[in-house]
Amino acid sequence: MIVVEIRPQTKATLQLLSFAVTIAVLVLAAGWFGGYRINMTPSYPLGLWRIQPLTRGVRVDDRVFICPPDNDVFRSAKARGYLRDGLCPGGSGPFIKTVAATAGQRVEINGSVKIDGILLPRSLTVTRDGQGRPLTEFAGGVIPRGFLFLHSGFVGSYDSRYFGPIPQSGVLGLAQEVFTYVP
Repeated sequence: MIVVEIRPQTKATLQLLSFAVTIAVLVLAAGWFGGYRINMTPSYPLGLWRIQPLTRGVRVDDRVFICPPDNDVFRSAKARGYLRDGLCPGGSGPFIKTVAATAGQRVEINGSVKIDGILLPRSLTVTRDGQGRPLTEFAGGVIPRGFLFLHSGFVGSYDSRYFGPIPQSGVLGLAQEVFTYVP
């Protein structure tokens, strides 16, 4: 039998480290279950956000946290690095986007977005992503019932300009800034 003697200062260091790890895990769990998320993408200000419960229907101009559907389009987007890992279907994290159009509205895209004939500000499209890979514009059309057209004014944002409308059922809640900054 081998006996290992732990010096008092080593024991105190291990206890302090254990306490710090426990506190960190508790803070992270409380943040997760309390609806707090950290945004690290340039589509919206960086920092701490909260998922605010939505007690009404989704409206145009609502900024929402939404899980993308688990389909080929979003699996490809995840493989390209457009989506972070997370607990949404397909293993991606929710993203923050602004609702630009809802069911029944007509979307036209030809280098920029028009909704019901009105130009959507900061909606230019690009033909290639930051790594030179091709991007295809959504063909446009009327937004079906139960779907949303999402937008971010950031030119490099991966949003409905490219993937089209997505199911409203993925909305987790409104995106509320808590502690953010714009670099």
